[in-house]
Amino acid sequence: MIHPEIHENRPLILASASPRRKALLKQIGLPFRALPSGVDEQGSSGDPDDLAVRLSLRKAREVCLKAPGSWILGADTLVVVGRRVLGKPLDAEEARAMLRLLSGTEHRVVTGFCILDPEGNQAACRAVSTRVRFRVLETAEIKGYVASGEPFGKAGAYAIQGIGAFMVESISGSYTNVVGLPVCAVVSSLLAAGALQTFPLPTASG
Repeated sequence: MIHPEIHENRPLILASASPRRKALLKQIGLPFRALPSGVDEQGSSGDPDDLAVRLSLRKAREVCLKAPGSWILGADTLVVVGRRVLGKPLDAEEARAMLRLLSGTEHRVVTGFCILDPEGNQAACRAVSTRVRFRVLETAEIKGYVASGEPFGKAGAYAIQGIGAFMVESISGSYTNVVGLPVCAVVSSLLAAGALQTFPLPTASG
């Protein structure tokens, strides 16, 4: 079945309140409206890639009930160290512990995303992984970064697009994936699903 494409009068519904994801979609000029889900991300376990996809699908399905007839995008980002999954720190002590764990090591940032078509069917579901290496952090640096407040609300207690960039020695893979949304993979999936006919979208003056 052919569905209406995403455009200004029929925007993509982003099942997230993340300011990082909203900023990335705005940056590429994709019409969207944010409608956060109420999915609880805490206490989930399993393979990180599968977990990220499952959580993103749950978010998309919940929001689909609130916005029927729309293309829906759900996403979830996890930081993985070995077999351990790091979520968002609950307090300063936990944020410092996460940063000590990441110091001088390589970890993975996994973002799962799911796209639902206007009938609520899965059009795409996948996980994208990026490897990130931190330099060795001094105790004072960790303390100062946590005091900035930036680690809170971020998986792994850091933001690569903010102050946290000073800790990142190198990455291998998608940069926007570490920010919170693998833009290249998402746009490719929207094109393949028929949500977009072409990209970038033509401007009003074009």
